[in-house]
Amino acid sequence: MLANLGDFDRLRAAFQWRIPARYNMATHACDGWAARDPSRPALYVPQGADFVPVSYGHLAEASNRFANALAAKGITRGDRVAILLPQSIEVLVTHLAVYKLGAIAVPLASAFGVEALTFRLNDSGARALVADAAGLAKLAERPEWLDLIVSRDGPAPGIEGFDDLVSRASATAPGIITGPDDPALMIYTSGTTGAPKGALHGHRVLIGHVTGQHFTHDSMPAPGDRMWTPSDWAWAGGLLNTVLSALAHGVPVVVQPPGRFDPESAFRLMKTAGVRNVFIPPTALKMMRAVEKPKERFGFNLRTVGTAGEALGAETFEWGRAALGVAVNEFYGQTECNYVIGSNARLGVARAGATGKAIPGHDVRIIRTDGSLCDIGEMGQIAIRAPDPVMFLRYWNQPEATARKYLGDLFVTGDLARLDADGYIHFQGRDDDVITSSGYRIGPSEIEDCLLRHPAVQIAAVVGKPDPVRTEIVKAVLVLRPGYKPGPELVKEIQDFVRTRLAAYEYPREIVFMDELPLTTTGKVIRRLLRDQT
Repeated sequence: MLANLGDFDRLRAAFQWRIPARYNMATHACDGWAARDPSRPALYVPQGADFVPVSYGHLAEASNRFANALAAKGITRGDRVAILLPQSIEVLVTHLAVYKLGAIAVPLASAFGVEALTFRLNDSGARALVADAAGLAKLAERPEWLDLIVSRDGPAPGIEGFDDLVSRASATAPGIITGPDDPALMIYTSGTTGAPKGALHGHRVLIGHVTGQHFTHDSMPAPGDRMWTPSDWAWAGGLLNTVLSALAHGVPVVVQPPGRFDPESAFRLMKTAGVRNVFIPPTALKMMRAVEKPKERFGFNLRTVGTAGEALGAETFEWGRAALGVAVNEFYGQTECNYVIGSNARLGVARAGATGKAIPGHDVRIIRTDGSLCDIGEMGQIAIRAPDPVMFLRYWNQPEATARKYLGDLFVTGDLARLDADGYIHFQGRDDDVITSSGYRIGPSEIEDCLLRHPAVQIAAVVGKPDPVRTEIVKAVLVLRPGYKPGPELVKEIQDFVRTRLAAYEYPREIVFMDELPLTTTGKVIRRLLRDQT
């Protein structure tokens, strides 16, 4: 833990990791608290119009029972257990049970379609699948190595019922001993730049996320803290940045009711459930900007707001402080190496348009292709020095792809950023997203942020379109706010708006309008699909 958040520079200089020889994520996130205070609330689950508590003691016992039930069905250390469930008690119980067995959890997003699910089940070689009826309906065919299917919605031919297995099993802890580098979790990359890859993590990954959450959520835990995220718990942002880290801090987590994300419902939930801390991806925050005077209308009382997944931008940063009543602390990471850059407004480590600084414990650099450090203001790749507790063990069955992620002892992200004179890191986009126009290398983030300042624009994505003269031109794909209609006059108005605020070569020479942008399950814009449409 970061013992004293008094001075950032002293904190970074003094920080040291202490990784125990024996360590299990389930013990850290649940069983330790259950032993000390079994009635302590761990979750608040929706029930009618209210939210009711579920204790650490309940989660510990239920996960012991499910771990023993899985073991009785032949699931053992190292086996992959796929989890296809929405936010719920059952998804968390399953994760904890898998960690207690020394098996490997493979979270799958409820939004995945048939092809996405089939790919991940086949690639991981999962021996068990825990799902609900809606998820099982997407299962085109049962992979031959999938020995066990468990449904939250009850038994069926060839399918075990979740509650039946839990109720019949022993409540005694399995007693499996794990170390920090033992595999625990495999999260597939979002697939924004190609086929998804399984990023395999050891149990130690939670230690780094707990520290990151402590930093970006202003010394969490604080009295009255209560966490919520609309993000699917199958994503690293939902599972590690939010749920497991909050539980390890002793902070209860509010479970999102089923249904699509809706900005007004989100504000209403924060009030009804007494939410004090949130993790909301930038795309969702930009959608929430359309709600007028949310604090006055809904009366929520937030202590901290965190965001990650894409660049937040200065416009949304400033809106957040005014509309939400607190600073939005942005942070950065990848599925393979997460929560390494962040902001903490209370410490004075926050700047509009910047992602933040390297979180204590992480050695983050901006480098050229040869590994040398970039100059101040020079665009380069974000790299993190190994070893690091949040760094993945490897890609599943892809040793060549794993090797390509390293340059010596540096993990190279493929994401581009600039470092300013005060040590702030400004995320620019993926290497694939950078636009080359008339000899300039242009990151999309700055242009997108400028577009968001126009009153007609709700969400913006910028890509390069091939051009025989300029190599590429800047193309903007926009979702408009309610009340605005696309047309030539609006296109010219937006182009002039950007041209007068940024460099002349950065304004979008082409603008198209869409009802919604293509997003990954983690809320990131899939720019390659937009480029394919050029």
